Amino acid sequence: MAAGTSLTELSQREFLDELDILLAIYADAMQAQAALLPGRLDLMRRHSSYPAFRAVHVRARPGGPVVGFAYGFHGQGGQWWYDAVWAALARSAGVPAAADWLADCMEIAEVHVRTEHQRAGIGSAMLMALTAGRTERTAVLSTPDRDTTARRLYRRVGFGDLLTGFSFPGGSPPYAVMGAVLPLRDPMAADTGPSSARPSI
Repeated sequence: MAAGTSLTELSQREFLDELDILLAIYADAMQAQAALLPGRLDLMRRHSSYPAFRAVHVRARPGGPVVGFAYGFHGQGGQWWYDAVWAALARSAGVPAAADWLADCMEIAEVHVRTEHQRAGIGSAMLMALTAGRTERTAVLSTPDRDTTARRLYRRVGFGDLLTGFSFPGGSPPYAVMGAVLPLRDPMAADTGPSSARPSI
């Protein structure tokens, strides 16, 4: 990250207290429509109660404004995203493949950085902090199925495509579901060996 920036892990209470700030970062990074934000706020609040929830944020400078955040939790049956992805992956690659990726996974739900602070290493630093020391075998996430800064970041730290062109139940733009075997590969490390994720399936 740029000199002067600071990364902090948030408790569940701190995360909830910052929801309005974090939602504004989400809206900026995703260019989200205002009408969709109340639903996103409710979803973020609900996610904070999921098992093994972890969140981090980054300030541009100590005591300065928050410019990025990320969070995730232990994925399991009964969670909407998890169930939708399990069903799709089981159909496309078989139940053993779905179990291989999802039976013991961390779902990375959100990773967002304000537009003017992107491409400064904040996203990769948050991903490394978010997944450090996790006991799950894999990490999984979804991202718009196009060539974006975020998708290139995910590939650099070890994620590979599990599903592409995937629309979530109820209709959505096409997404890519990506997975990596933990620990992630630090993009700042000298060794940039092969991706920890398996080839696309």
